[in-house]
Amino acid sequence: MSGPSAEWDAALAEGRFLLQRPVDGGATVFPPRAFAPGTGAELEWFEASGLGTVYSATWIQRKPPEPPYNVVLVDLAEGARMMGCVEGVTPETLQIGMTVKARIVGGETPKIVFDPVEQAHG
Repeated sequence: MSGPSAEWDAALAEGRFLLQRPVDGGATVFPPRAFAPGTGAELEWFEASGLGTVYSATWIQRKPPEPPYNVVLVDLAEGARMMGCVEGVTPETLQIGMTVKARIVGGETPKIVFDPVEQAHG
């Protein structure tokens, strides 16, 4: 398999979180594509910061004894939005507007999950 999805998967397997943007400037693109949507411009890969903000969240209740899990949309600092889950939270602590940081979890098929970022108050 080749193409943008294969490049994305290979980067994750190396522990790298990459995004794309048009070579001549423009908005960050996600999910990976061969060309920029709307313009067909050439895209380049770049390292993502991994920081983002929870845009929306929902909890999926499974049949007991399985615990519920969350599904979130995260607005990344680079401007793209992606779906994922936030680990280490409960229905009471997961909040829209929460700052999160991406983390790659391994296995046969690496994927990105998000962790809450502690905020300093005061």
